[in-house]
Amino acid sequence: MAFPFYQQYDQMDCGPTCLRMIARHYGRQYSLQSLREKVGMNREGVSLLGISDTAEALGFRTMAVKITFDQLFYKATLPCVIHWEHNHFVVVYRAEKNRFNWPDGTRYVYVADPARELLKLTEEEFLDGWIGTDRTDKSTGIALLIEPTPALHDDDEDESKGGTVGFNRLYGYLWRYRKLLVQLVLGMLVGSGLQLILPFLTQSIVDVGINTQNIGFVHLVLIAQLALFAGRTTVEFIRSWILLHVSTRINLQLLSDFFIKLMKLPMSYFDVKMMGDIMQRVGDHQRIENFLTGQTLSTLFSMLNLVVFGILLAVYNSSIFFVFLIGSGLYAVWVKLFMKRLRKIDYRMFDVSARSQGALVQLIQGMQEIKLHNCEKPKRWEWEQLQVKQFRVQMKTLALSQYQQAGAFFINEGKNIFITFLAAQAVIEGNLTLGGMLSVQYIIGQLNSPIEQLIQFIKSWQEAQISLERLNEIHELSDEEPADKPLATTLPAGRGITIRDLSYSYPGTGGMPVLEHINALIPPGKVTAIVGSSGSGKTTLLKLLLKAYDPAAGDILVGEQMNYVNRPRRRSALHTLDAQPVGNTGLRLSQVSHRLWRGQCGVVMQDGFIFSDTILRNIAVGDEHPDLSKVGRALQIANLQDFIDTLPLGLRTKIGAEGNGLSQGQKQRILIARAVYKDPQYIFLDEATNALDANNERIIQKNLSEFFRGRTVIVVAHRLSTVKHADQIIVMEKGSIAEVGTHAELTARRAGYFNLVKNQLELGN
Repeated sequence: MAFPFYQQYDQMDCGPTCLRMIARHYGRQYSLQSLREKVGMNREGVSLLGISDTAEALGFRTMAVKITFDQLFYKATLPCVIHWEHNHFVVVYRAEKNRFNWPDGTRYVYVADPARELLKLTEEEFLDGWIGTDRTDKSTGIALLIEPTPALHDDDEDESKGGTVGFNRLYGYLWRYRKLLVQLVLGMLVGSGLQLILPFLTQSIVDVGINTQNIGFVHLVLIAQLALFAGRTTVEFIRSWILLHVSTRINLQLLSDFFIKLMKLPMSYFDVKMMGDIMQRVGDHQRIENFLTGQTLSTLFSMLNLVVFGILLAVYNSSIFFVFLIGSGLYAVWVKLFMKRLRKIDYRMFDVSARSQGALVQLIQGMQEIKLHNCEKPKRWEWEQLQVKQFRVQMKTLALSQYQQAGAFFINEGKNIFITFLAAQAVIEGNLTLGGMLSVQYIIGQLNSPIEQLIQFIKSWQEAQISLERLNEIHELSDEEPADKPLATTLPAGRGITIRDLSYSYPGTGGMPVLEHINALIPPGKVTAIVGSSGSGKTTLLKLLLKAYDPAAGDILVGEQMNYVNRPRRRSALHTLDAQPVGNTGLRLSQVSHRLWRGQCGVVMQDGFIFSDTILRNIAVGDEHPDLSKVGRALQIANLQDFIDTLPLGLRTKIGAEGNGLSQGQKQRILIARAVYKDPQYIFLDEATNALDANNERIIQKNLSEFFRGRTVIVVAHRLSTVKHADQIIVMEKGSIAEVGTHAELTARRAGYFNLVKNQLELGN
C-alpha cells in the first residue's frame, strides 16, 4: 500500500505535515490546521520537541535520537521524522536494498518530503540531505522515532484522562506484532502436527514391530521419532526467539507509556505518593507483560493441543475421554475456589512490599544521617520488621497455594489412575490393543499439560487484573494539562503578578487553611521578597505561583498592569486591594499552559535535585545541544568558574545521584546556574543562598542583582541579608500577609518584620 502523502501549504508547515502523514499511515485523519494549533507554530516554524509533544498527545510514543545511517536502515522503526538539510523535516517511511545488484546491493531510502513529493533516494543522496557532504562513516543525524500506542485509537475516551487500561487495550500491544504472531501460530500448528504423529508411531512399534518381530520396522519408526523430535526442537527454538523479541518490546512499551502518563500528572501527586507505591506499580508491568507474552501465547498453543489431542482421545475411547473431561472440570473448580482469597493476599503483599521497598531506598539514601546520629540499629530493625511482615504474608500465600496444589494433585492423579485402570480393562477385554493403551497414556500426558497451563493462565489473568486495577488508579487521573481544556500558549505583554483572595489547604489536613485570603501585587521588573517564620506559608505560596498546586479559592493573574497599593490584612477585616487597571486585565494563571509558564520561570528550590550526569548537563537540563555562551554566563553569575577550573574534566565532570561529591554550597550554585541558563522572565528563589558562605553569597548577590534587571523576581528567604535590598517585602504570618513595604519602612514600624530581623542586623531593642 502506498504511503499517504500531503503537501505542505506554507513554508513552515513541514513539521505538522510530517505528523499528519504518519498519523494517516496508522489510520488516523487530522486536518493540518488542528495539528498547527497543537504543535505550537510560530514564524520560525516548529521544533523537534514540538513535534514530539504533539505526537505523544495524539497517542504516539516518541524518542529523539542521534543515529548513524546503518542504525536508521536496519534498526529504526519506520516511518520516522528526520531533520533534513538543517532547516526542514521529512518522513522516512521505507528502506530497502536492491536485491538484483549482487553481491552488495544498493541501499535505497524512501522519503516523503512535504515540500516536494515522495522520493526514492540512494544512500549517498539521502546522506547528503540528512547529514551533509562533510561526513564520515560514524557521522550521525537527528531522527524522531515514532510508534503508535493503543491510546491512538481510543476515540471514545475522555482525553483529559489517561483512560482505563483494559485487556482489550493491552491486546492492542500484541496486535502491533501480528506478523510475528502469525509466525508463532504457524510454529504452533507445525509443533502440534508433529506431536499428533507420535502416538500413532508408538502404537505401530508395539502392534506392528513387536508383534511381528520386525526389527527393521522398529528402527524405521525410531528414526522417524528422532526426526520429529529434531523438528519440534527447532520449532521451539525459533518460537522462543520470536517470543523474547515480542516480550521485550512490549515490556518497554508498557513501561514507557506508564512513564509518559506519570510525567503528565500534576506535581501535587508526587507530594502524597510514596516512592515504594510507584516502584511497585513498575513491577506490576512485569506481571502484565508475562501474562501477555508468556501465559497468553503459551495457553493459545496449549488450547490447540487440547483440542487436537482431545479429539484423538475421543476417537480411541469415548469412556476414557469423558472421565478425563469430568476430572479436569473438578480440577478447575478446586483451583477457582482459592482465587478470591489469593486476591486479598495479593493486595496485602503489594502494600507490605511497597513499604519495604520505600524503607530500603530510605535506608540507603539516608545512610549518612543514620551513621551521624548512631541510629543504625533502630533503622535496621524498622526494615527488618517490615521484612517479617512480608514474610508472614508470603507464608499465608504459600500455605494457601499448598492447600490448592494438594487438592489439585489428588484430583489430577486420581483421574490418571482411574484412566489407567479403564485402559488396562479395555486391553484385557479386547477393546483396545496394547499399543493403543500406550498411545492413550501418551495422549493423557499431552492433555494434562494444557489443562495445567489453562489453570495457570486463569491465575495469571487474575494477577494481571489486580495489577491493571492498581495501574488504572494512575491512568484514570486527570493530566496536568487536560487535552479538552484549551490553555493559553502566549503570555501577556506585562510581567506583573496579581494575587486575589487566594486560599489553599493541603489534602488531608482537616480543611485547615495553609494560606487564607492572600491579596498581593508583584510589580513587574522588580524584586519582591517574602519573609516570615517557619510554617507561615511562604513556600506554599511560591508553589502555587509555579502551578504546582491549584488554589482552593481566589485567583492568580499574570500580565496585569496596575497602579496599586498593597495593604496588609487586618485582624477584623479581610486584606483589601486598591488597584486600578491601566493596561490589559491580565490572564488567570489557571488558563496558562503549565509548560509555557514554567518555561518562562527560573526556579531554585531549597530541595532542588542534582542529576547523576555531567555538570554541563546539570546546568543545561533538557537542552540536547547546550549553548556554551549561556553556560559561561551562568557560571559567572553563580561564581562557579573557579570551581570548574579545578576539575580535570571541567564541565564534563560527572557528579553522582543527588550531587555526590559536592558540598551543599556547590550544589546550590549549580542550581542557581541552572536557573540563570534558562534566561527566564520570572525568577523564583526559595532559600537559594542559605548554604553559601558569606563571601560567595556577597559575590552571587551582586551578580544576581544585575541579572534581575527587567525581570520579575520573587525571593523567599530567612536570611534577611538576602532580601533587605528588595523593592518590596511581604511579611507572612500564619498563612496571611501581616506587613508590606521596603526594608526601611518595615524596620521603622518596629512590628513583625522588625522582630524577625533585629537579631540578624543588630538593630537593638
